[in-house]
Amino acid sequence: MSTNTPENRGNKKLLIVGFIVILTSINGILLYMNYQKKEKAEEQEEVIRVKNTELENQIKVYEALKADFERQSQELQAMGLENDSLESKIAQINADLNQLRGFRTSSYSLADQRKFRDRAQAFEKQLVEKDREIAKLKEDNEVLFTENTSLKTTQNKLSDSLTTMKSTNQNLTEKVKVASRLEAKNISVNVVTQRGREKDDNDNEFRAKTVDKIKITFNLGQNDVAAKEPKTIYMRLIEPDGAALYNLSTGSGTFQIEGEDMYYTAKRDIVFDNTQQQVSFVYNKNAAYKKGQHTIELYADGFLIGRGSFVLK
Repeated sequence: MSTNTPENRGNKKLLIVGFIVILTSINGILLYMNYQKKEKAEEQEEVIRVKNTELENQIKVYEALKADFERQSQELQAMGLENDSLESKIAQINADLNQLRGFRTSSYSLADQRKFRDRAQAFEKQLVEKDREIAKLKEDNEVLFTENTSLKTTQNKLSDSLTTMKSTNQNLTEKVKVASRLEAKNISVNVVTQRGREKDDNDNEFRAKTVDKIKITFNLGQNDVAAKEPKTIYMRLIEPDGAALYNLSTGSGTFQIEGEDMYYTAKRDIVFDNTQQQVSFVYNKNAAYKKGQHTIELYADGFLIGRGSFVLK
């Protein structure tokens, strides 16, 4: 008898439907599990992406902090100042940067993120405070620069004034010196013979063979500008050949005129009293005098104060 009865066929259909339901359920579960797995992977990828973004942003923050602290250090150095605390901060930031860059190949936890975020905020506060301090220093330096410039200007003006005053004083000194120059007046020449007799001549002409000494007399003119003080008067007796008589044994020597040495024949130390006092020189050559015109030059205080001449025949 056949087993393919309607009842059996119904049971088969139920089994097939049940099997299909089971397969459908299994597929649904597998699809759900795959979806969950994919969603979890995406979440992990998002976490990694966020972590990497946070890490790179934090690295940029620290690089910016380093650049700002280095700028502050350079600004202080430009003002001639040094700050060890800035160098210490730059070293700390370098160390943090090295650690942050190391997280690119290792775990960068939330605790690490909070730690470096807090440290960055503290560095930023210190940076702002140091910028205020530097700004104040720059302001003070500008004030000092302005004051120094003003002082230098004043100093230059004073220096110019002192130079002008010095030049004026030098001019006045020169004028006073010229005005106080002595003047030899009434220069006369007499000769003393070998017998001790003094002879004069209106023409200042004498016989050479009779001359033993030369006597030169003159008066110092009145000068209210000249100081009443000791003076040295130098006399040069110039022979016809143009050479001044010079003999150390008779008191000759040298003196300076306009920075150059000049020989003198004799000198006299006097005290100028502004009374038109008379001064005289008596010179003994201790040798025969040359024939011809002799010139007498008188000097005091670096000036030629008088000149005369006489002739020996």
